[in-house]
Amino acid sequence: MEEFSLLYPQNREFTLHKLTDEAINDLSIDFLLDNLTEIKNEREHIRSLMTQITDDPVVIQYRCDVFEDFLRFPKLRAVMEELVKRLADLKDVARFQKDQEGPSLWSLINRLREIDEYVSCITMIKTTLEELDVQSEGMRTLRQIVTDIDRESGFPLLKADIDETMEQARRLKSITIGVNLDSMLRPKTAGVLSLNDTYFTDAGLMKRFMHFTNKQDGLHEGTDVSGMKHFHAANPSTSEIKLVSYQKSAVSNDVQITESAATGNDALSNAITKPVTNIMKKTCDDIKSTLKKYVNVSGYMLINLMPEIIFYVRWSELIDKIIAKGMPVCKAEILPPDDRKCSFKEIYNLKLAINNVNGDRINIITNDIDFDDNSRIFILTGPNRGGKTIFTQAVGLAMLLAQWGIYVPAAGARLSPCDNVFTHFPADENDTVDLGRLGEESKRLSEIFEIATSRSFMLLNESLATTSVAEGLFIAKDVVKAMRFLGVRCIFNTHMHELARSLDELNNGVEGGSRVESLVTGVHQGERSFKVTVSPPQGVSYAKDIAKKYGVTFDQIKTHLEQREDNKTE
Repeated sequence: MEEFSLLYPQNREFTLHKLTDEAINDLSIDFLLDNLTEIKNEREHIRSLMTQITDDPVVIQYRCDVFEDFLRFPKLRAVMEELVKRLADLKDVARFQKDQEGPSLWSLINRLREIDEYVSCITMIKTTLEELDVQSEGMRTLRQIVTDIDRESGFPLLKADIDETMEQARRLKSITIGVNLDSMLRPKTAGVLSLNDTYFTDAGLMKRFMHFTNKQDGLHEGTDVSGMKHFHAANPSTSEIKLVSYQKSAVSNDVQITESAATGNDALSNAITKPVTNIMKKTCDDIKSTLKKYVNVSGYMLINLMPEIIFYVRWSELIDKIIAKGMPVCKAEILPPDDRKCSFKEIYNLKLAINNVNGDRINIITNDIDFDDNSRIFILTGPNRGGKTIFTQAVGLAMLLAQWGIYVPAAGARLSPCDNVFTHFPADENDTVDLGRLGEESKRLSEIFEIATSRSFMLLNESLATTSVAEGLFIAKDVVKAMRFLGVRCIFNTHMHELARSLDELNNGVEGGSRVESLVTGVHQGERSFKVTVSPPQGVSYAKDIAKKYGVTFDQIKTHLEQREDNKTE
């Protein structure tokens, strides 16, 4: 069977780009994972998918459509989640079966259990997808695959064969084992005397002991099996049930008692495997021939889909909660990568939405932004705690969500996929000991430019702000010119208002595919509005508004001092 994925279209070649550790940290990927799932293995699977992106528009559109089906149909999510649980059990059975040595009865029975569960999984997903009006290529292909498996593999007949064979196996209720002793009365050999379709019902050890001591000669003649101890084969999912066997020590003749939790790997079980298999040869042969008649399920296509299913289920659950809070989300429209365009309407930071879902009452402010031929590099300025970092991060997260195929936290989104999102946020103090803060920042910028392309997206947050204004501005201008020359899309969030006032110098000083523009976070009547607009930097006016609000302009202070003196004279 051709390999199938819910993340990648069949027969499509694509390239994956790994997010840098800095981007993973700066965009709070672990925060997102914390709110997607608490299950460790799910978290690991989802993280591996989220730390890689592709800029192939066909792959991204394929994902967007699949996710939309998961979001539209809660029943699909519920069935898929149940499917994952059953597949996990199926993997355990398969792993246990592979651990067994030889064609023992137990390994064959477990193989039957494995296929029986696989048949049930295929039937379950087939029935569900036939009931739902799924629209995505991925889900429609999956529906066709499971339908073909069901039809071509003769599942009804297979199910009947499995049920009949399992019924034969279930008739085995007890095994009579004979143990030969050596001259020292130590267990020497053991063998199966018979397989029985009824349980032994002897009262126990004391009864057998009393029966033995009442014999005048003290020894039974012949074979008496009236009351053998119950023998339970170990279950791979019940590790506390163990078999007791006897083995002779390699360094002495002492008999040692050893235990094993896996049927078929202990001395006693190994001793009886061959006799049992021989006695039930017809049953074992029936099982083998049954397996050969049907689909080869050694790979199990559905098992390979488990991480992808969990990815879509957990993200659709989270987006559903955001929708329930009344916040806008949308399916991104994917544009050609070479256009290097990006437009978000009423975008907001996903982290704020998650906090609202978790019970915080946050008044989320939305904004619009367009990256196109008129402006692809934005120098973002504004007051402290005015929302610059929140907005910068919001755009980066929206880009990643769209390319993962997830609905975007915005009312509208049209974007050319990027080949990677690079971030340059303030580093931890411990990371700057050797090079110093400015050296460390410069080194990281250099590393980004070594691998960035015109399709890349850059997010700079207070970069080069740890040195003097003159030094920082000098390096910042060169960095922006390099971004313009390369043609990237970027938000450079900074307190260097002079950088935003240098648009003519930056745009005219070098040829390039990205025009530089000034973006500001707004203040209205001295209050931070968190609205972002394209306009010249307003550092002085911001200061005046804030100074006026808190009464620290010269005129306000002068008036206050004069009034205080007048009050004293009175």
